[in-house]
Amino acid sequence: MAPTTTVFTDGACSGNPGPGGWAWAVPDGPFASGFAEHTTNQRMELTAASEAVGALTGPLEVVSDSTYVVNCFKQEWHKGWLARGWLNSQKKPVANRDLWEPFIELVLERGDVTFRWVKGHSGDAMNDLVDGLAVEAILRKEGRSGEHASDALVASLPKDDAGRIMPGAKPSPVSVEDARAALGFGVAVTGPRPPGLGGYGDNPVATRVLERLTEIFAGKLAVHADLVVLTGLMLGTEQIAAEAAAAAGVPYVAVLPYPEPESVWPRASQDRFRSLLAAARAEVLVQIKAPDSKQQAGAAMVRRDAWLGAHAREAVVVWDGADANLGRLVNAWEASLDDVWIVSPLDG
Repeated sequence: MAPTTTVFTDGACSGNPGPGGWAWAVPDGPFASGFAEHTTNQRMELTAASEAVGALTGPLEVVSDSTYVVNCFKQEWHKGWLARGWLNSQKKPVANRDLWEPFIELVLERGDVTFRWVKGHSGDAMNDLVDGLAVEAILRKEGRSGEHASDALVASLPKDDAGRIMPGAKPSPVSVEDARAALGFGVAVTGPRPPGLGGYGDNPVATRVLERLTEIFAGKLAVHADLVVLTGLMLGTEQIAAEAAAAAGVPYVAVLPYPEPESVWPRASQDRFRSLLAAARAEVLVQIKAPDSKQQAGAAMVRRDAWLGAHAREAVVVWDGADANLGRLVNAWEASLDDVWIVSPLDG
């Protein structure tokens, strides 16, 4: 007998009814998500499970945080619906019959599908993953698919030193509605940290970068009224980007790799970070668990950069052409974003 495949499913809706997203993912296997312009949360939960069962072959366990989906089969609601001619126990037409009927028919025809409930938002890494993918589909107004679920939404999956998925994170602490408003036409910004910008204090190089970023943001604002700068607020370029956004009259969103990254900085740097964070339109926390080592902190920064590459529309990178790490990031963002602007820190 073939081994049972476990698939996690979830649906999300902004407004209920409103724009919706669905997603399914197999641990260390494939994933998929999708978007609906006007729907309900129950329809998205149902669609997620139906899409998974339709896409995956062999014995299957569907894990969902929706009792609406799970109890239909665990408590055999479907038997009563079919016996009563698609009327519920109150003799009213079964809601969402257009989705339920083909789904139930497929499950019964297969005979190898079981269902398990998991509590939502309880720290289950895979439940967080599909929830994040469903929300992402709403934010981007489109779904996506791939062969490696562990890489599907890197922002929501902190891993231990052995590369195993750890319980953890939501891609954003704000609501779907707030996130959609906060992101707008998102432009991600990064670049060198001190001393790569002429030193740790005010200096001519940092001033030139501030002036150039302010000019760029002001120009983009004239084209995109919903422009939002996405910055990690790390020392150097990313803090300058927040200050440039404020100078240009553009809101910015702080995209942090993990909680309190400033905690190891000098007091003056901490104060500056917290002041900039307080002025941000919103805060996105990519990983909810603080790292225990420099290696974990570096991995979290990679996940943050991947989040920016998945959610921004364009990017501005301050780069002198020599930093290999920034060069790799430029290549990655050029493959996923509409445009990447390169600003030399030496421009006059």
